Amino acid sequence: MGLIKELIWIYIWVLIISALLSWFPTSSSSGGLATTKRVLAQITEPVLRPIRQFMPRPNIGGVGIDFSVLIAVILLTVIMNII
Repeated sequence: MGLIKELIWIYIWVLIISALLSWFPTSSSSGGLATTKRVLAQITEPVLRPIRQFMPRPNIGGVGIDFSVLIAVILLTVIMNII
């Protein structure tokens, strides 16, 4: 069970890093940051997509805020504590 908890912990950090990198715009699609963001999106989207479909983005001040990463981290933390 220790390995599963470690993998969940690593995935939580991947989610957090992906969310933080989404704040930085990329000027080209071939740079290192753009490639990193693309790889992280491929890793995180299978978990985040169903959450986004289930929970609509609240519109605050004309900007849609995505809480899917927060929900995923909470769910993964609960799962990690149950194991």
